[in-house]
Amino acid sequence: MRLRYTLPGATVAVLFACLSFTPSLLPRSGILQGVVCGVTAAIGYGLGVLGAAVWRAFADRDARPARPLAWRAFSVVALLALAAAIVVGQIWQHQLRTLMGARGPGVVTYVLLPVLAIGLFVGLVALARALRGAYRWTERQLRRWIGPRAARGVGWVVVVGGTALLVNGVLLSALSGLADRSFALRDTATAEGVVAPTTGLRSGGPGSLVSWDSLGREGRRFTGTGPHAAQIGAFTGVPAKEPIRVFAGTASAADVEQQATLAVADLQRAGAFDRGYLLLANTTGSGWVNAGLVDTLDYETGGDCATVALQYSHLPSWISYLVDQRQARAAGRELFDAVYERWSALPADRRPRLLVAGESLGSFAGEAAFSGAHDLGNRTAGALFTGPPNFNPLFREFTDNRDPGSPEVEPVYRQGRIVRFSNDASVGAPPTAASWDGTRVLYLQNPSDPITWWSTRLALHRPDWLREPRGRDVLAQMRWIPFVTFWQVSADLPLSVAVPEGHGHTYTRQYVDGWADVLRPAGWTAAKAEELRRIVAP
Repeated sequence: MRLRYTLPGATVAVLFACLSFTPSLLPRSGILQGVVCGVTAAIGYGLGVLGAAVWRAFADRDARPARPLAWRAFSVVALLALAAAIVVGQIWQHQLRTLMGARGPGVVTYVLLPVLAIGLFVGLVALARALRGAYRWTERQLRRWIGPRAARGVGWVVVVGGTALLVNGVLLSALSGLADRSFALRDTATAEGVVAPTTGLRSGGPGSLVSWDSLGREGRRFTGTGPHAAQIGAFTGVPAKEPIRVFAGTASAADVEQQATLAVADLQRAGAFDRGYLLLANTTGSGWVNAGLVDTLDYETGGDCATVALQYSHLPSWISYLVDQRQARAAGRELFDAVYERWSALPADRRPRLLVAGESLGSFAGEAAFSGAHDLGNRTAGALFTGPPNFNPLFREFTDNRDPGSPEVEPVYRQGRIVRFSNDASVGAPPTAASWDGTRVLYLQNPSDPITWWSTRLALHRPDWLREPRGRDVLAQMRWIPFVTFWQVSADLPLSVAVPEGHGHTYTRQYVDGWADVLRPAGWTAAKAEELRRIVAP
């Protein structure tokens, strides 16, 4: 009796399950396909039950159980439809993997597909029924004290509001706290092959104001790796300088404001304000910075640069993306304000060129210090933001107010005077024929990057990027389907960095052409760009 289902609900559930096999941004394993299939089928079941209830209300008739013959016919049609959906879905998945040069998952994951799908479907429907039971019990108790209409309204508020508070206020807080404590232990370790610097030009080295142990795992990777002057000189063909790298971890100071102050003091000690370029590299929560972002700058400036970064959490990128937005915003503002205060006090002819960059949540932190395009243009010499999350305020402002006729996947904002977007930096950022003078702000985003396109609005609103022609690495067969597309792109998130370079949320070689666009290094050629791509991403 507890597993009994209605025919209208089951019919829409099968329809949604079939639609879940349509392609999304990234190729899916059988495990993730099972998750998407189970979740969307449960949503379809709920919509089917709701639709039937609404129809009965208008028709003024009671619910009637379906006849056995109807169930038998449904079973045959459902099995055939699901089999066809699985076959066609795998064809699309193969096409998507071929487009990206990705390898296919193991056979075992497809064995788990129906197990996960059925388990999730049954569990979610049971959970919904449990909440309905809680509502009915609450309503009965309230009817002892208030009228039936008020009892129904208050009952819904109590059950729905209580569930939301429990999930958001208790469950998520407990899980994020547990995750932070767990990854804090990992932060004490040092990655294999990373050793303390022997130069005072890097935090954690001799004379540094920041101790090696306080840098955290990613901070030690940041200052303990990267090219040195001899390697840079071998690339440029002329003597190079040793790049400066400064980092402050969560253990380096009491809070993010003091971390920023400490980082600026260490920059000044190392002579960073005497270099030609000063980069504020905004990190993800754990302090991670894409090595391609920093290494490329070191090479293209001949080592005449300094880079500074802060850690503001222990959580890895994908968790920070969901829960660390407030901390990321504070870290981005504190770091820029502290550096800018010291930088602006220098004579204008002695200031380094001030740059801002960030990938993923780091781009969100980097944007936080600025109010718009002109603010970026007035207070920096250039910015490079990569794989921006969909909730970035400036990213959304530039994209939503793009010039008419330009696509959302590669928008043109105010004729590209300051801000430009590129899906492939090796071919430039449109409008390529227009002049791009003064400060250059460049966004790099792969059309198949779920970090950039994921939004809760996908559940009920078709985005422009699915109205317009698809990007270079997105199948033309991808369509927006209410509820289904949201869960498909949600399932793409954990796979975003598990695809080859240049797809999804994987960026390394793109920094070569991206920085070249922003910096405009003298004597830059296509041959030098190709050589540097091999160096930063062998």
